[in-house]
Amino acid sequence: MVVAEEAAQLDRLEIQVDSGGGGAWEYLCLVRKLKARRSEKVLKHGLAILNDPTVRSKLGGEAYLSNGRQEIYCFSFDAEWTLYEQVAFAAFDCQQHNVAKDCIAVLSKEFPGSLRVDSVDPLGYLKDPAQQFVKVETSVPNSYIFLQKFSGRLEGMLLEAKGALAEAEKVYARLLEDNPLDQIIFKRMVAIAKARGDMKVAVDFLNKYLDIFMADHDAWRELAEIYVSLQMYKQAAFCYEELILSQPTVSPYHLAYAEAMISSLSCVLIQQVLYTMGSLENLQTAKKYYASAITLSGGKNIRALYGICLCNAAISQLTKGRNKEEKESSDLPYLGAEALRRDYKNRAPKKLPLLNSMLKNMKLSS
Repeated sequence: MVVAEEAAQLDRLEIQVDSGGGGAWEYLCLVRKLKARRSEKVLKHGLAILNDPTVRSKLGGEAYLSNGRQEIYCFSFDAEWTLYEQVAFAAFDCQQHNVAKDCIAVLSKEFPGSLRVDSVDPLGYLKDPAQQFVKVETSVPNSYIFLQKFSGRLEGMLLEAKGALAEAEKVYARLLEDNPLDQIIFKRMVAIAKARGDMKVAVDFLNKYLDIFMADHDAWRELAEIYVSLQMYKQAAFCYEELILSQPTVSPYHLAYAEAMISSLSCVLIQQVLYTMGSLENLQTAKKYYASAITLSGGKNIRALYGICLCNAAISQLTKGRNKEEKESSDLPYLGAEALRRDYKNRAPKKLPLLNSMLKNMKLSS
């Protein structure tokens, strides 16, 4: 509920700032707090503040509105530099490399030697390359760049934004040598591997990362999605099991454990992870997790309702010809089918005949 209220507040602030009503700083602070990705707005309003010395000098603590009152959550002397970093990230996203470079140069001058921000020759000259810089070959034959021995991750991200993945990877590798527990650098290495289409390398980095940071839900989810894309369903199921154990009340994890999106020829098919792995036991387990997803979503998860019906049809096929005692007897598929009919009747009545035809084929029509 709090997140929903803050998201609505962010939208209101954005409209207010865009219409010239002020509140740009509060808007930028709330974007940071919610980790919202609104790069174009951040770049526009952030630069407006940074380019105005009067406004920039008056920056106070980071502020945002909560329940009608202003709350401060950052020391005032951090504000200007935090904004420079935020604008740099937005510039990466908007391919405004010169803006990003300028922001990094300011930060590097203010925090020399910082592993977080120190950049490649930010002021445009090299005083003593032999002592301060490392010569690194680039992907262009017979060319190279000078990197500071403690080049920071912002500089690596700038290289990455420019498409110089090999050079960015070298920067990140050096940073990992100095600090093997840097979570951001680990994730940037994963991003580079994915950008190259090398999913196996991305999997290796994520597994190394999760050996250290086992409670990172986003990393487990990312790894699961990569496994699904590689059709490694057993490994994907393991990742979702970890997510369910750590956050048992999050319905999408129960749903994702039971199903995965895969492609076949030109048609995208929805199939269950456990169904793809085969066996009656896995189908029954998938059915239970679909039921959990329905319960946790208050019966509103359409994909889970479909999943219940599909699992029931597959189980009926596998148990065809067996004794009645061996077959499952449950009203859940029929309840799921009825819930689908009600939803289609209210939201898509023109498609109701198609749904009824499908349910009839599954022998779930009333």
